[in-house]
Amino acid sequence: MRYRWWRLVVFALTLSVPLYWLYLAWQFALGPDPGKVLVDNLGQGALVLLLLTLSMTPLQRLTGWGGWLAVRRQLGLWCFTYGFLHLASYLYFLLGGELWRLGGELVERPYILVGAFGFSGLAILAMTSSRWSMRRLGKRWKALHRLIYPIVIIVLLHMLWVVRSDSARWFLYAGIATVLLLLRVPLMAMTLASVRGRIKARTNLK
Repeated sequence: MRYRWWRLVVFALTLSVPLYWLYLAWQFALGPDPGKVLVDNLGQGALVLLLLTLSMTPLQRLTGWGGWLAVRRQLGLWCFTYGFLHLASYLYFLLGGELWRLGGELVERPYILVGAFGFSGLAILAMTSSRWSMRRLGKRWKALHRLIYPIVIIVLLHMLWVVRSDSARWFLYAGIATVLLLLRVPLMAMTLASVRGRIKARTNLK
């Protein structure tokens, strides 16, 4: 397996973050409402991982290093895992495990419905991320996985609804997402390849 140590580093980092948050909760270091803090942290962690997943292809085009693409699938699966933990924490800490309340919450709080749409999209991508799915779906696989673009927008909308009083961080995430989505435009992708070519040419001259 290529880039084994790089893959292990990414795995260890993404695993350690929620474990650290759980440790802080166990130590009563997350404030008076640790459940809500965990829900918020896991949701933002899922968004960060979603943006990191989107950034792997532009980074590969810019640097030519294959290690970025080697961890793209892993980052996507971790994004789904964080999203699942975000949902599970919401059901346990904020709804008290009373699942029957979820239907009313979806009606009364539209941002939860929006988040559910985003999570459903992540679940579809996670379930079809294997090589078997790629072979099975053929050309349709690539079209299906373009769902990541509307999913980013849906997740950002969900977050905006949640953090209306603290929008500075949302604008940061939205700005990063905008740049990453623009880099998928063919003209911008060609520009990245051109920049990489000039950097490589200058390096060879030295």
